[in-house]
Amino acid sequence: MALNSHIEQVLWTEDQISRRVSELASQISDDFRSASPPPVFVGVATGAFLFFADLVRKIDLPIAVDFVRAQSYGSGTQSNGAPTISLDLKVDVKDHHVILVEDIVDTGHTLSSVIAHLKSKGASSVSVCTFLDKPARRKVNVQLVGKGKFYRGFECPDYFVVGYGMDFAELYRNLPYIGVLKPEYYK
Repeated sequence: MALNSHIEQVLWTEDQISRRVSELASQISDDFRSASPPPVFVGVATGAFLFFADLVRKIDLPIAVDFVRAQSYGSGTQSNGAPTISLDLKVDVKDHHVILVEDIVDTGHTLSSVIAHLKSKGASSVSVCTFLDKPARRKVNVQLVGKGKFYRGFECPDYFVVGYGMDFAELYRNLPYIGVLKPEYYK
């Protein structure tokens, strides 16, 4: 099975992704240069793992890293609207600036839940760095914490996308680009 044959259209190539991740890392590094204590980067597992790894390696600051797992999709193509946190932080974020790293912001339910969770743990601010932002599907107005900022890699059209860590039923995460999955593979 050739994975590329399952893709209807490539939206962002590996080179475009690499350039944009570098730009985001530079912007975040500049914005948090004087942060004390150093910021904590929290990746949302599993979809953000490739983006998270690429981003934090390009951050020019001392940082701590950790992961949470928040699930709202299961094996479908739409969020169930009731995300749960099934893996919590090990790093104490109390009085720290947190940069929450997401693969995609779709409805906003998962993101809002994780932000509220980080706020309850005492984060002084929560910023969001999402690889893809899909505002056409937003159902929840996301509220950042403190002087949090919103960073996005790309605005995504309302397609079901896979690759660069994003999946359908745990497949396609290993594609080095973002592509639109042909409907016959997810219907």
